[in-house]
Amino acid sequence: MENGERAQGTFARKKAGPGKATILALGKAFPNQLVMQEFLVDGYFRNTNCDDPDLKRKLTRLCKTTTVKTRYVVMSEEILEKYPELAMEGLPTVKQRLDICNEAVTEMAIEASQACIKKWGRPVSDITHLVYVSSSEARLPGGDLYLAKGLRLSPETRRVMLYFVGCSGGVAGLRVAKDIAENNPGSRVLLATSETTIIGYKPPSAERPYDLVGVALFGDGAGAMIIGADPDLSIEKPLFELNTAIQHFLPDTEKIIDGRLTEEGISFKLARELPQIIEDNIEGFCTKLMEPIGLSDQDYNKIFWAVHPGGPAILNRLEKRLDLLPEKLSASRQALKDYGNASSNTIVYVLDYMLEESTKMKKDDQSHNEFGLILAFGPGVTFEGILARNLTV
Repeated sequence: MENGERAQGTFARKKAGPGKATILALGKAFPNQLVMQEFLVDGYFRNTNCDDPDLKRKLTRLCKTTTVKTRYVVMSEEILEKYPELAMEGLPTVKQRLDICNEAVTEMAIEASQACIKKWGRPVSDITHLVYVSSSEARLPGGDLYLAKGLRLSPETRRVMLYFVGCSGGVAGLRVAKDIAENNPGSRVLLATSETTIIGYKPPSAERPYDLVGVALFGDGAGAMIIGADPDLSIEKPLFELNTAIQHFLPDTEKIIDGRLTEEGISFKLARELPQIIEDNIEGFCTKLMEPIGLSDQDYNKIFWAVHPGGPAILNRLEKRLDLLPEKLSASRQALKDYGNASSNTIVYVLDYMLEESTKMKKDDQSHNEFGLILAFGPGVTFEGILARNLTV
């Protein structure tokens, strides 16, 4: 039994408020290729037949500063042997990439969803809605249909799909699932996220130095949650109650996170100003989320923090600006260390680690925070936030 599974099934829980959406289970899945950060540079330059020493030194530095230690990826030597053009510059490869990605994200989403449903404890036939999130595929019908088919969901399952929402996709999907659960009594919503970096895999180039940040930081995987209100406590084990959920985009920042789907796959540019922009706007956003429980900007250390780890610079700036105790972002830092930035999936991994921390603190009779914030930042620049209550503490 995994640690996260123990955390999801141990100790008496607080009761959720009537009609309030709750997270009832979490699940995750990963591809087979485990990449150790210390071996990434040599492998990447070997696979792309590049011997530029300056780029190699730069990637080596980036791999150290990201704090990532391990990641899972779909890309493999077998895939590169079958599609050697993926490692070549300037070739139209979007069809090959999508052929690989569409299959991979479906497979991972099915596996994560099955793990989640098993922990939930109710039959798959009780799922009434599906919210599917991915920035790694493009097809009609979309991945939501293939996931529903793979899980054998009822054809009457009501589906919502969020495409190309980037790193804020997991929390955006949770916000949508919350609204569905609270406005459809008795509903049970499966939220699934699935991502792979193959859609943007490219050889190193001095003309695209920002690509190396992605090589050093991003990982693949899938996540899943079951969301519903008024849980049946004889079967279901609510983990988090979801309260206020808000979204905010910053005007005139749409070029800060810029992604384009081209004939060579997807290309991303992350502006250097991104961490500073998030730091400059985070306080007002968080204060607005905290108002319903009577907390202010003086109370940041009285709540828990489940923050999507876009990178260490973002976490460091949040910690400094909000004057957070170091342990407040430990779950986010652990997820980044173990999985890299896995885009929309990562918030699932953060919440899973947070539950492990809660279980350990409860065993050790340590104090813990009942309320907290679930946060992510994505293209727009868009802030996503949910005021949550940990029901396991």
